[in-house]
Amino acid sequence: MGTTHSGTCLCGAVRFQISGSFERFYLCHCARCRKGSGSAHAANLFSSAAEITWLSGKDGIESFRVPDARHRRSFCRTCGSALPRVEAGGAMVIVPAGCLDTPVSMQPTAHICMSSRADWDDGLSEVPRLEGLPG
Repeated sequence: MGTTHSGTCLCGAVRFQISGSFERFYLCHCARCRKGSGSAHAANLFSSAAEITWLSGKDGIESFRVPDARHRRSFCRTCGSALPRVEAGGAMVIVPAGCLDTPVSMQPTAHICMSSRADWDDGLSEVPRLEGLPG
């Protein structure tokens, strides 16, 4: 079935394993994903064949769906970290890339919803890069 990935939330209460390969990796810049991530974009991996095994903390997962929209996010009730979810009646597993503790070998497939990206999201490749925290 491909690869196996493991992940956790920030507080470590929720632990899971993903069995199977990812088909797509999107960086979504829509306003809802920006609000949900608190960043320039959400980074989500998609698979129609992967399976999630919850190792601990499944009862600590909360989910929020924007009324009258497809947008939904799952997160740890304790620390708020984004967590995987199953959509389309079990046909699609969506995994926030940042919650994985194992390396992801694929590059993002595409930046999506660029027409609604944040104004400050242009020219980020020109911003200085630091190896650690600023001094």
